[in-house]
Amino acid sequence: MNSLFDPLTLRSVTFKNRVWVSPMCQYSAENGFVGEWHRIHLGSFATGGAGMIMVEATGVVPEGRISIGCPSIEDREHAKAFRPMIEFAHRYGVKMGIQLAHAGRKASTMRPGDDHLIASSSEGGWRAVSPSPIAYHGYPEPHELTNAEVKQLVQDFADAAVRAVEVGFDVIEIHAAHGYLIHQFYSPLANTRTDEYGGDFEGRTRFLREIASAVRAVIPQGTPLFVRISATDWVDEGWNIIDSVELAKELKEIGVDLIDVSTGGNVHNAPIKATPGFQVPFAAAIKNEAGIPTTAVGLITEPEQAQYIIETGEADAVFLARAMLRNPRWALSASEKLGVKIDWPAPLDRGRTLQ
Repeated sequence: MNSLFDPLTLRSVTFKNRVWVSPMCQYSAENGFVGEWHRIHLGSFATGGAGMIMVEATGVVPEGRISIGCPSIEDREHAKAFRPMIEFAHRYGVKMGIQLAHAGRKASTMRPGDDHLIASSSEGGWRAVSPSPIAYHGYPEPHELTNAEVKQLVQDFADAAVRAVEVGFDVIEIHAAHGYLIHQFYSPLANTRTDEYGGDFEGRTRFLREIASAVRAVIPQGTPLFVRISATDWVDEGWNIIDSVELAKELKEIGVDLIDVSTGGNVHNAPIKATPGFQVPFAAAIKNEAGIPTTAVGLITEPEQAQYIIETGEADAVFLARAMLRNPRWALSASEKLGVKIDWPAPLDRGRTLQ
């Protein structure tokens, strides 16, 4: 029986525990560059006892960003901006992952709180792309990617992964969830193509499988490769858990090491009942039926809840998001509550209660 604060090894990387910081958009990048906000934001997690920090959705190309305030890793200069954050986390034994992303038809937005949704060209915006010219609710019609453009994006993901490894990231995650480009390809709700990247399950998942294969081929053998998927669209005619299990099996054969299981994002009004741990059963199903490690995410807030998920084998690690925003040192306090003594950063050690 595993425990929340047990180490976990995937390929050549050992995570000191199974409390991981979920990727969370900050909308604070300038021209795609991470900066001071990100150093402080991520640094707070690095001193908080987590086993890994997954950096927010980062565009593999400038047009892959969700908003004009999102980061990219489009070239080596953008990649180098992450290095100080990675080095700081490593000093405290925390592994760093990056979520490589392309927002597809949900791209080119303004920042939250702005008075309009879509960024104009003068505001730094661009025309979004998608497998088919089907607009997301409230968004403009996207450009339908040509076959050649799809293949170029496969290479863009691989090139971005190389840059990420070069600057020190320990884990590469492909963002294939939440209604963004890769999810748009594999969901029948957003993909009506009739070429090799559309049609049946094999065609619609080809883009992701090609990306996973290309990334696995260019990163070191010892570097874990994760894929975040939306296990269901939450509507009868959309992607579902049966599809997800089959996809996970194929990704495992390609060399993917873990499925980061989330849901939704492709239907604006999907009937999602977000209750504590509501996505955990999807992680459990994929782990058990596809035989691949998984993580659970979604309204995991209490130490006992997280511990139960690991103890029962429903997932191999938990990703926390809003709970970490509220308390970046959640892992330290959780260990105290569970009666597990872990290492604290020396400057914080006076704050522990468990001796």
